[in-house]
Amino acid sequence: MWRSLLLYVLFDYLHRCSTTTSEADLGIAQRAKNKKRVKVTHAKIANKRKDDLHKYSRKLVDENAVIFVGNVNFKGLAKTKLAKSVLDAGWGMLKTMLDYKCDHAGIVFEEVNEAYTTQTCSCCGVIPANSPKGRAGLRIREWSCAECGAMHDRDVNAAKNILALSVAQCMTEMLMRQRTFLRSGMTV
Repeated sequence: MWRSLLLYVLFDYLHRCSTTTSEADLGIAQRAKNKKRVKVTHAKIANKRKDDLHKYSRKLVDENAVIFVGNVNFKGLAKTKLAKSVLDAGWGMLKTMLDYKCDHAGIVFEEVNEAYTTQTCSCCGVIPANSPKGRAGLRIREWSCAECGAMHDRDVNAAKNILALSVAQCMTEMLMRQRTFLRSGMTV
C-alpha cells in the first residue's frame, strides 16, 4: 500500500513537473513567435515608409525643376520630445533621397538655412516683437505682423521665406558663376 501511494505521489510529481516544463516551453515558444511577429510588423512598417518616401521623392523630382529644403537638424530633433514624430516621418531619409534623385535627374537641389524663417514676416522682411519665438512659440500657429499688419500662418510664412532665401541664394551663385566665366575671358 505504501508502495502504490509512493508511486502515485512520484507519478503526480513527475506529471506536474513535465506539465509545468512543457507549459513553460510553450510560453517561451509563444513569446518567441510574438517577437518574430513584432519583428515582421516593424519590417513591414519600415518597408512601407521607404516605399512611400521613394514614391514621394520621385514625384517631387519629376514635377519640379528646382527643389529647396531647409537645413533641419534631424539628429538634434531626434533627441527631443519630437523624436518619435521626426523619426516616423523620415525627414532625413527624404532629404537624402531627394539629393541623389535630383543629382541623377540633373535638377537643382539646394539646402537653405532656415533660421528665423517662421519669425520673419514674408511681406516686409522684419522680425516683429509679436512673432512666435522659441519653444513657447511652437504653439502659436497664426500671428500678425506688427509692422505691416499681414496675417501669417506659421508654416506658410516659413515656406515663403525659405523660397525667397533659396531664390536669393541661387541668384547669388549664378552671378558668381557668371563673373568667374567673364573673368576667364571665354566667350559664348
